[in-house]
Amino acid sequence: MTGTVAWWTATAGELPRDLDWLADDERARLAGLAVAKRRADFLLGRWIAKRAVAAQWPGAPPLPAIAIRAAADGAPEAFLAGAPLPLVLSISHSAGRALAAIAGSAPLGADLERIEPRSPLLVDDYFTADEAARVAACPPGDRDRAITAIWSAKESALKARRTGLREDPRRMRVALGRGAPHAAWHPLQVTVDGEPPLAGWWRDHDGYIISVVGALTDPPRR
Repeated sequence: MTGTVAWWTATAGELPRDLDWLADDERARLAGLAVAKRRADFLLGRWIAKRAVAAQWPGAPPLPAIAIRAAADGAPEAFLAGAPLPLVLSISHSAGRALAAIAGSAPLGADLERIEPRSPLLVDDYFTADEAARVAACPPGDRDRAITAIWSAKESALKARRTGLREDPRRMRVALGRGAPHAAWHPLQVTVDGEPPLAGWWRDHDGYIISVVGALTDPPRR
């Protein structure tokens, strides 16, 4: 994929009280979720994903006509009136906020992570030696942000590769760049030995890190 990706975010407070925007199969999926957090994440993720799809599709179809279904590998796929849509979708949620990103073709992975203290085990278990050294070299006040940004880029890459945590995140080597001083988005690259690098973008957004990975030549747009 080349070009740009569209991105949307929403908070839990934006969810409508009723559920008439869900497709029938989404209602059935929701009914099978017993854990409150999983239900909340499912609803918020579907809400922002369907809004994002509707905004990109000609005529802005009604939300109940759009269904977001999980593929066999777990990746979300969009359908309109039962027919698959020719787009690639990635969804993420963290601490009451959700992200949806859409592109015209694969690969695409997007991730949203709240900047907060992280267990040292995350770095020990999932970061390369170079990434761990980069975190250790940060001033103490910047370490949580650095860890969150690197981890978010890895999560996006795993989604773009459609492997998730079935693949060892230490195979992903993250290089975070910096754009112009006042730029919202900054470039990133994720490398896996023997494969073409994945290019993407990352940014701070209201106390969260957002990363988008694929083969992106331009920053994401809204």
